[in-house]
Amino acid sequence: MTLIGKPGCHLCDDARAVIEQVRSALTADGVATELVELDILADEELARLHSEDIPVVRIGEKRHAIWHVDAEKFEAAVRRAAGGAKKSFWRR
Repeated sequence: MTLIGKPGCHLCDDARAVIEQVRSALTADGVATELVELDILADEELARLHSEDIPVVRIGEKRHAIWHVDAEKFEAAVRRAAGGAKKSFWRR
């Protein structure tokens, strides 16, 4: 998964918090994840593509969300992408 944003972006901070919460739940279920963060200020192409849309969250190469990350939808999408268990942290 990839979080595209920039320093000082409160929406990026909110997205990161949701992502980390979901990653923790997935790890507890044995679903390994890795988060890559990309800064649009360090990459002209990313800035051109996403300057008005940050944060952008991708799962693999597919864009999952912009501006806001819904924890339940994000977890379900990561589980599908990982081929992992269908058990949801939010329905325990």
